[in-house]
Amino acid sequence: MSTHLEADPATGAPVDDATAERLAAALRCVTVSREEPEPGRDGSGAAADTEFERLGAHLERSFPRVHAELELERFGHSRLYTWRGADPARTAAILLAHQDVVPADDAAGWTHPPFAGVVDAEFIWGRGAIDDKSRMLAILEAVESALAEGLRPRHTVHLAFGHDEEVFGDRGAVRMAARLRERDVHADLLLDEGGVITEGIVDEVTVPVATIMLGEKGYATVRLSVSEKGGHSSMPGRQTAVGRLARAVSRIQDDPMPLRVTPVVTDMLARLRPHLPATKRRLLGFAALAAPVISRIMASAPQTEALVRTTTAPTVIRGGVKANVLPQQAEALINFRILPGDTVDSVLAHCRRAVRDAQVRIELVGMTSEPTPATGPGPQFDLIARLTEEVAPGVAVTTGLVPGATDSRHYDDLAATRCNFAPIRLTAADLERIHGNDERLSRVNYARLIDFNRRLLTALAEPGQARAPREPR
Repeated sequence: MSTHLEADPATGAPVDDATAERLAAALRCVTVSREEPEPGRDGSGAAADTEFERLGAHLERSFPRVHAELELERFGHSRLYTWRGADPARTAAILLAHQDVVPADDAAGWTHPPFAGVVDAEFIWGRGAIDDKSRMLAILEAVESALAEGLRPRHTVHLAFGHDEEVFGDRGAVRMAARLRERDVHADLLLDEGGVITEGIVDEVTVPVATIMLGEKGYATVRLSVSEKGGHSSMPGRQTAVGRLARAVSRIQDDPMPLRVTPVVTDMLARLRPHLPATKRRLLGFAALAAPVISRIMASAPQTEALVRTTTAPTVIRGGVKANVLPQQAEALINFRILPGDTVDSVLAHCRRAVRDAQVRIELVGMTSEPTPATGPGPQFDLIARLTEEVAPGVAVTTGLVPGATDSRHYDDLAATRCNFAPIRLTAADLERIHGNDERLSRVNYARLIDFNRRLLTALAEPGQARAPREPR
């Protein structure tokens, strides 16, 4: 395979083979995290322990300067790096990424095996190529390059790479964030996964849209459970456990939580307004008065409804053992992604009001998190926006909220500005590959991601410092 690939003038140059191979090797490490703790050093299971250790060894071989010059603390498989600044009394940034991935249970549906780490002329294939090993490797590539040039940040930079983000980060991000609090760290910038550059996603906006997320929605799962007398199905009562449960689920789904335009959405629309058709520009000119109309328009599609409502998603229902036996137990799980302004408690209260049945037990199960407070962009937002426009000219930069949960919620109080963003360009089909089949990242996107992180480090560097060239890798 050639190491010289032609650059597309419209998108940029791809990474070379050696850089692509370093990411591909990381994708070959089967660092799957699972919700149920398994025997092993850190709840990952013995086999996963081996894979995380293999990934760690790969990082240490691939980025020798990082591991020689930065301080490294391990929290199980999670890795917290500290790059001391010229003035270490302040912290410039906390850069987050995660090593773990979700399972790939439908391996037969992939073009290449999900953990083969295949590199071709255009793409790097494998589970974690987008979510989220590419961000971790891109940060390390950028730091290694900066160290090679003698670059040093003005203020301290932390790199925090969790190992259990996909199962809520309790054993990784929580512990690393606690360590930073022990040190009284308060950074200017927290940067994590979340927003990307999308093409053809925002209705009637013809340019690519870079959505720099300012926070995330909350998370809660509500369990509905019903107990009834069993018996033979030939002599049922007026209501079986399954029937009562189905009615309760239907009542919650048919009574969604109210629509609301938050300050983040107002800011997002204001930034997109110049790129919209004239009729919508006029409507947004009266955004404060037209909020009910705007929220109804946004609620017409799932991608935008998530920005103006706490979403309701029945995901699991169980009950009964046989067609001719009345079920004694039935339960359902309903997942909520909570809009700022709502809370976990208000979701629970809403469910009880909607169900109106004392025979249905309603309770929270599993992890919960409150939504990020609905605030505007922080002081470092303009830096991230400027770097985005440098590496992806012609995009429309806007704001938003991450609909899912990320590790950054554990660090939310540790930085003045929070941004969830990576400047990779994805279509609707690409977005479906995240947690789906055929996850892959183009070599051009990976080059842009490294370039973005490298520019960020340059912006954080000590002014006027000498950059003595060092020996190449």
